[in-house]
Amino acid sequence: MTDPHLDLAARAGVADERALLSAFADNYRAIFRAKVAGLSEADARRSPVRTGTSIGGLLKHLRWMEQAWFQRVLADEPNLPDRPAGEFFPTNEDTVESLLAEYDAQCEISRRIAAAHELSDTGVHHNLGEVTLRWIYVHVIEETARHAGQADIIREQLDGVTGPEI
Repeated sequence: MTDPHLDLAARAGVADERALLSAFADNYRAIFRAKVAGLSEADARRSPVRTGTSIGGLLKHLRWMEQAWFQRVLADEPNLPDRPAGEFFPTNEDTVESLLAEYDAQCEISRRIAAAHELSDTGVHHNLGEVTLRWIYVHVIEETARHAGQADIIREQLDGVTGPEI
């Protein structure tokens, strides 16, 4: 079964700016998710690279990245949990299923927040200062795409599986 988000970017070729940014964000979210499909618990934690980067760790990081940009920066929601110091490393309690569920839930929150704002609406980042939703979309697309590429290489090294083309 093909993920319905995987061709969103292609279908958004003549869409308005909001639809285009939203489609590309969802496209790369789906691409990353597809790279996790069928991954064993052991392989989700395994790292074939010196840095210790694993697909499970990248997935965990992407969940926190979504929260940081959409909830913390754009929506300025107080009382959010802090990003864990080891956000790139799954804990013993983390499973592929739980990490995917948390990521999916966080992406849905991001979508709702984005839908409630104009592209020119701003939030304040602690280092960058004021950033627009437009900027946040571009950054989230860039970061998710970069990590999807890393996941593709890691997955190929782990079990030879390559995912959808980026």
